[in-house]
Amino acid sequence: MAPIDPHSYTDSTQPFTTHVSLSLYFDFPSSTVRGSAILTLSAAHAGPIFLDTRSLSVHSVKDPLTQTPLPFSLSSQPDPIKGSLLTVSLSDNSQLLIAFSTSPDSSALQWLSPPQTFNKTSPFVYTQCHSIHARSIFPCQDTPAARIRYSAKINIPRQLSAVMSARHVERRVPLAGEAALACDDLTWCAENRVVEEFVMEQPIPPYLFAFAVGEIGYREVGPRMMVYSESVPTLLDAAAKEFEGTEDMIRQGERLFGPYEWERFDLLVLPPSFPYGGMENPRMVFLTPTVIKGDASGAQVVAHELAHSWTGNLITNKSNEHFWLNEGFTTYAERRIVEAVQGEDRAALNVGIGWRGLIEGMERFKDNMEFTKLKTKQEGVDPDDVYSQVPYEKGFQFLWRIERQIGRPAFDEFLKKYISTFKFQSIDTETFLSFLKANVPSIEKDIDLEVWTEGTGIPSDALEPVSNVYSKIVSLANEFMNGRMPCEDEVGEWRGQEWELYLDHLPKAVEASQIMALDGRYRLAESSDYEVKVAFLQLAIACGCRDYYGEVEKTLKEVGRMKYLRPLYTALARGTGKHEEKILAKRVFAEARDSYHPIARAVVESILARHL
Repeated sequence: MAPIDPHSYTDSTQPFTTHVSLSLYFDFPSSTVRGSAILTLSAAHAGPIFLDTRSLSVHSVKDPLTQTPLPFSLSSQPDPIKGSLLTVSLSDNSQLLIAFSTSPDSSALQWLSPPQTFNKTSPFVYTQCHSIHARSIFPCQDTPAARIRYSAKINIPRQLSAVMSARHVERRVPLAGEAALACDDLTWCAENRVVEEFVMEQPIPPYLFAFAVGEIGYREVGPRMMVYSESVPTLLDAAAKEFEGTEDMIRQGERLFGPYEWERFDLLVLPPSFPYGGMENPRMVFLTPTVIKGDASGAQVVAHELAHSWTGNLITNKSNEHFWLNEGFTTYAERRIVEAVQGEDRAALNVGIGWRGLIEGMERFKDNMEFTKLKTKQEGVDPDDVYSQVPYEKGFQFLWRIERQIGRPAFDEFLKKYISTFKFQSIDTETFLSFLKANVPSIEKDIDLEVWTEGTGIPSDALEPVSNVYSKIVSLANEFMNGRMPCEDEVGEWRGQEWELYLDHLPKAVEASQIMALDGRYRLAESSDYEVKVAFLQLAIACGCRDYYGEVEKTLKEVGRMKYLRPLYTALARGTGKHEEKILAKRVFAEARDSYHPIARAVVESILARHL
């Protein structure tokens, strides 16, 4: 074998898949998908081809043209990270047809019963494939090095509708013969079923494959944007209002980084269990409802996912070992868009919050400094376990350092050339550095590129942000230790980000009475902005302020976003020397685990196993 990615069985001596044609039958009672996939290879191949699977049953593999069975085997002992290896023996074939079915514990799929949804009337299912979970939906070369186009026929109950990170072709009655081994024609063409058909014409990494099925409504927000969610008018209206400025951000992105290549930029607001703030699926970004804050500040997350349209989706890291190429670039691009739309002060706040996130990331990995590098080694490492702010914020700092060195106008030209040169390609750190040195002569004499990409910790030439608003917030946080609470006229115009930055700068070991006094004046534990609420609750746990444990439990049960679950469960599991917090963590997780997405569930289980 000649693997190209530590998280995939894909072999560099075998041809890549270039197109996948899917027929998917959704069986809500069993929480499974029955499917077939026609994989088209870049060239005819004789010999074995290796595909990634996880928790899939593979029923048959055939040549789609002749229907001749193709020998295949599935490894009997799944790798705990990579899953099971599917080996198919080809005889000069350029296509293969695989019939398969998912299992209820697919790591990419969350099946929600009606009581778990906003609407409480219909079931719902959605995907989260980043970074190595597409293999739990269909067999594939599940590495970003292998970009695919795809088409999909999605067969669902008639009362539901489907959306995908792809162009919608039509909604129609099912046709005999199109199931392509997913199921029999009688089942596929049942009276209560409908087919939604989609096509993705640009080559994407498999982790950007995405769909959702449920009772879905929408609002038109701009010339190339709809907001979708469960069909709840109040939710749709709130989302449309929160994101009404998105078209302006798209135009600013095009000005900064070049043409928007994906035609549509729709948004899907998912149920509260969605494990991330946002997922940059092309044409349709997936979002947590916690970004709807009522003051348009949730647009920060949208700005990040929009920036991925150029850095991450258009140019992609070749493997998760080069994740900073996705997230460092996107964090830089996001802040440039925010600065253009909302001003320098707002962008500076973002940089300040990010700086705190970088310091916390360094603290988290102080015993495993490999993951404080930009270019990492991840053989035998689950990418979900080492997900952190380091590739985002250290990557941002690296690019900001280059900008300071050569000046913003020159860096802007460099970025546009970088994006146009590598669009629709997957690259590694070495490719970027070679391009940088070729286009910015002598840059390696001014910046130690090796220290930045392969060194541990925060380089000495990184820069903590400096701005009046940032300095004022940090100063107020420092005064809190001396018993001085900020006055109402000092915080009167603060929004969630200002409070988040303030709380992040407070020392973790303060008196419980101080925390209660702060909350008594500003009601932070009850904030509708979860960034503020969770930052405050972390402080409350750290100082053993048990008055807030009920609010901690409520928060852990009402949202599934890992940005909130990870710090709260970690704070409880570490405890303050007594067992009450640990008992609370175990009990709450036992009661809430079924409402979490499988990815989030695994992360919490890892935290509890490490600390309890």
